Amino acid sequence: MSDQNQTPQSDLRAAVAGDKKRTRIGIAIAIAVVAVGAIVGGVALALPALRPADAAAAGGASPAEPISVKIAVSEDSPFQDAVKEVAAEKGLNIEWVNVQDWVLPNTELAAGTVDANAFQHILYLSAFNAENDADLTPVFSTLITQWGIFSATAKSLDDIADGAKIAIPDDPSNGGRALNILEAAGLITLSADKGDFPAVEDITANPKKLQFTEIPATTIAQQFTDPSLAAVVVGTSYFDPSQNISSDDALFLDKALSEQNLPYVNVIATREDNKDNPAWKILKEVYADKRVAAANEKENEGSVVLVDVPVEQLRTKLADLEKQAAKN
Repeated sequence: MSDQNQTPQSDLRAAVAGDKKRTRIGIAIAIAVVAVGAIVGGVALALPALRPADAAAAGGASPAEPISVKIAVSEDSPFQDAVKEVAAEKGLNIEWVNVQDWVLPNTELAAGTVDANAFQHILYLSAFNAENDADLTPVFSTLITQWGIFSATAKSLDDIADGAKIAIPDDPSNGGRALNILEAAGLITLSADKGDFPAVEDITANPKKLQFTEIPATTIAQQFTDPSLAAVVVGTSYFDPSQNISSDDALFLDKALSEQNLPYVNVIATREDNKDNPAWKILKEVYADKRVAAANEKENEGSVVLVDVPVEQLRTKLADLEKQAAKN
């Protein structure tokens, strides 16, 4: 559910194991991914890197009896295959439940059909909780992705014509992220009290009189070549490999590893009454395994990186974001 441009070393930047070229991710967070999917200035983040060698040395004892869990995702990926394989070795049987949607993974989790989901960042999760009076909560962080402005016709931001249409996600969390990116690129100005959920209504200056087409984040990458659109704002990992589009093709990249992107850290989420399930401790060890890190690198080539954010920090930020979402 992703961002770029370089800034001074930050705690979040220090939390990742590298900064390499990015391609595709099967999360959503995102995402959103993705979801999905999706992450504020001046906040001190304690985000130590997931060092595969250290994690492997830590090991993690397997339970006497295997634990089985169902985890909803937005699409299948080789990375998930690696997670499942390593988890089985540690006594955790994972059934990935593929749901071609960015709402169902949360509604299915809230209904108890699955035990957790792995597709979204905490900003997207906060919007869902606020809109549905739900109590879904993160149990640990997983990945963070990067977003940017892409165009099939413009070679630079200056090439975007006055009155041009730009596609942004239609959900509050990802749509807000897209607007923040457009502001960082100098194309628009947002109100000072925009919060973490800026909307088109928060635009206070739009010199080019740009028009914004709001569509589902999951489909924006496929609209890249739509002749009616001058540009799209989306995560670089959302593009299919067949499109041959990478971060190098972006007109502008968000700063994915800056402190302001904490809300866009992807998580494993579950219900409040299931947050102490011993499965999550095992699964966290799995994500720290060097083989899982290698699978992520092979699939995403540095565009999506593993991060380890203290769970209490995630939950504190989630609560803050839920309060903001409730006001919108």
